[in-house]
Amino acid sequence: MKALELRIPPALVFLSFGGAMYLLALWLPVGHFDFFGRRWLIYALSGAGLVVMTVALIQFAIKRTTVDPMAPRNAGQLVTSGIYNYTRNPMYLAMLMFLLAWGLHLENAFNTLLAAGFVGYMNRYQILPEEQALLERFGAAYRQYSKLVRRWF
Repeated sequence: MKALELRIPPALVFLSFGGAMYLLALWLPVGHFDFFGRRWLIYALSGAGLVVMTVALIQFAIKRTTVDPMAPRNAGQLVTSGIYNYTRNPMYLAMLMFLLAWGLHLENAFNTLLAAGFVGYMNRYQILPEEQALLERFGAAYRQYSKLVRRWF
């Protein structure tokens, strides 16, 4: 794992993309949209993101393993049950749900491109180095888990 790959905390990346979405909606004169049920979709995405994040954090607390994404080598246990049966990165998935809800709130269709950029950035600079560290730490158990469970959903 290259030292530079885990320099920016995921929470800061999330906030940066959220800020960029706001600026895009503010300054880009095209892309405005609205549709029936948009508000309910915002609530659904936000609520689902909150549930996913909370469950993931609770599972880490129960297993007494680190939630620090900057130090994946410090993981005490490999968490593979509960929500981790469906996604290897529920906390990042929750952040994506919040960004999608934020983009819907801002009513600018181009914000979906920034949400996709968040996924690309996280895959390259956060998730791949984490996966390498977890593979080094847990070996065959992590390799098998990653074959069975997708990265995002």
